[in-house]
Amino acid sequence: MIYQTIRSDSDERGIVRLTLTRPEKHNALSALMISELTDVAARLGADASVRAVILEAEGKSFCAGGDLAWMRQQFTADRPTRIAEATRLAMMFKALNEMPKPLVARVHGNAFGGGVGLISVCDAVVAEHGAKFGLTETRLGLIPATISPYVIARLGEARVRPLFMSARIFGAEEAKTAGLVSMVVNVATLDAAVEAEVASYLAAAPGAVGRAKRLARSLGSPITDAVIAATIEQLADAWETDEAREGVAAFFERREPSWRS
Repeated sequence: MIYQTIRSDSDERGIVRLTLTRPEKHNALSALMISELTDVAARLGADASVRAVILEAEGKSFCAGGDLAWMRQQFTADRPTRIAEATRLAMMFKALNEMPKPLVARVHGNAFGGGVGLISVCDAVVAEHGAKFGLTETRLGLIPATISPYVIARLGEARVRPLFMSARIFGAEEAKTAGLVSMVVNVATLDAAVEAEVASYLAAAPGAVGRAKRLARSLGSPITDAVIAATIEQLADAWETDEAREGVAAFFERREPSWRS
């Protein structure tokens, strides 16, 4: 399968490198990338030859979050269209979270908003020292809705509340302390650290690995269809607010939003 916004390459061991390939947009999650990531998660999950997946990105950033041009389109859409688009985004995170393979993130540069969501559905996260993180949605008058179940499952409500509300940018060491990141290394040793992480899964029975992942998910914070549906509604609601219109307009007009005047 040939994709336009991602690339999937496997080696003879069954290790797949799943690469985000929109470097000119800092790998922001466009409608097409959302669809392609959902599709590839299903394909890799069903492929018995795949032993582990590395999620990485080209360019300066891991993922800048949701594509703002895609978000902007929601302001002129009707409610059913907003719900449909929010659902597609939510189903992408669900597909990656439930993929029955080890998913290891190789993180460099910035990971904001939906980028933190992508990290949160990974089983292990190796980040370089200079990486920056942030749940930046409220700066745009939005909320981190569809990623919220996975971020809270990862970090816990107490840690997430101030990060959700303040949209504060934080570094790799703080991300590790919070539990978002598993390991922080120098950029020169990033690839070696990722390789060591994925190689560890090759000693385990692949079927048992998938079942163990499902077991852990079943005992953690329940991310049910009802929970996901509620986040979809809240994202659609947020797209309908005056604050969201002002925040996204301010970004495109290269000015401060009204609440920062």
